[in-house]
Amino acid sequence: MSTAPSLTAEEAPQPAAAEPKPRGPWAALRPLVLRLHFYAGVFVAPFLLVAAVTGLLYAASFQAEKLLYAHETTVPVGEAKLPISQQVDAARKAHPEGTVSAVRPSPEDDASTRVMLSGVEGVGATHALAVFVDPYTGEVRGALEQYGSTGALPLRTWIDEFHRDLHLGENGRLYSELAASWLWVIAGGGVALWFSRRRAQRKVRGVTGRRRTLGLHGTVGVWAAAGFFFLSATGLTWSTYAGAHIDELRTSLGQATPSVSAAASGGDHAGHDAASGAGGDAEHGVGLDKVLAAARAEGLGDPVEIVPPADASSAYVVKQVQRSWPEKQDAVAVDPASGKVTDTLRFADHPLLAKLTRYGIDLHTGVLFGLANQIALMLLALALILLIVWGYRMWWQRGRGGAFGRPIPRGAWAQVPPYVLVPLMAAVAVVGYFVPLLGIPLAGFLVVDVVVGEIAHRRRRATSAA
Repeated sequence: MSTAPSLTAEEAPQPAAAEPKPRGPWAALRPLVLRLHFYAGVFVAPFLLVAAVTGLLYAASFQAEKLLYAHETTVPVGEAKLPISQQVDAARKAHPEGTVSAVRPSPEDDASTRVMLSGVEGVGATHALAVFVDPYTGEVRGALEQYGSTGALPLRTWIDEFHRDLHLGENGRLYSELAASWLWVIAGGGVALWFSRRRAQRKVRGVTGRRRTLGLHGTVGVWAAAGFFFLSATGLTWSTYAGAHIDELRTSLGQATPSVSAAASGGDHAGHDAASGAGGDAEHGVGLDKVLAAARAEGLGDPVEIVPPADASSAYVVKQVQRSWPEKQDAVAVDPASGKVTDTLRFADHPLLAKLTRYGIDLHTGVLFGLANQIALMLLALALILLIVWGYRMWWQRGRGGAFGRPIPRGAWAQVPPYVLVPLMAAVAVVGYFVPLLGIPLAGFLVVDVVVGEIAHRRRRATSAA
């Protein structure tokens, strides 16, 4: 029986070469996201660090304020509170300077009444001098500078302004807008990079060096990412440039925050009566007591703020100022001549985006859910501080022999297919227009990247020619 001739190794059929797996969009995008995350982490992180530290201090300032100003803000509980007009008279006798801009009657049994004075020498135009009055005895317990709708006193005001603009005015607000503009980008990129890694590479236990730092950085970042997205979005709502675009968008959609009409309805007679109370005091026409009673009859419970008429043709405005849950933001206008309510605005009737903006800002500032809200903000701020420290440590650990960290390799954008790159660039351009402190630095990163690459290319070419 014949046998088939044996084949040599060269003659034996070779297995077909495995076809390369097609690269998906994320495989091409990942190096680009990694490089952007690197650049943003290196250059924007200092601004985020300042925002995180000052935000941590601000969240803690609510409780510190209660302790520091307890004498002014709290009183022994008495039998009956004096009429609000008598409390204002007591404040004016102690502090006749300036004009009464608002009055906040004692909202709780052990809380003092605040009489706010504007135009006081030494007090900023956007601030007021708050005179604290015992509602039971009329005793003036002190006076402190106050800022904002939440009634921030000097400690919280100083930290708030430091967090917002570093005490540098309008130009200083650019730092906080830059931080808010980039926080969501850095957080989103970090989450995408973390989940694109193999599960075995996400370990924290049993690893050392850069892998352990990366594990800590990624794990904490993923858990805190939702909070960072929220802080970024709400921070932008009242920023200088992005905030203006957001306001324009809300207005165009009919979602702007409404306000109660402060026009008096009593004609010339009302104007004459209202003007009779001019001269810097809060009493106009029927006076504070009847105005407050009219507001109470409309269901406005404590805490409320009474704003005197701005001029002879204006009405009193009484508005609820509770920013904790459930929010109380109803407002009424009261004719100073007749004491009748001329306009009513209910928070329940606010447009949806106006409500969401209000909730978002109050949650961002730590007042919506009180102490629990403030603790959550402190934990988020602490997480951001740790992430920044770990991020710089990873950069250092990328270096060799103790040298400073090596950058992520260039050229990542060239690997992205056109069908992904073109829509991505269009989306970035749109977002960059509406959030300019994201778009402008991003353009700067690209310019620096191109210049650095060109310098490196010319050096290599000169070296090879030599």
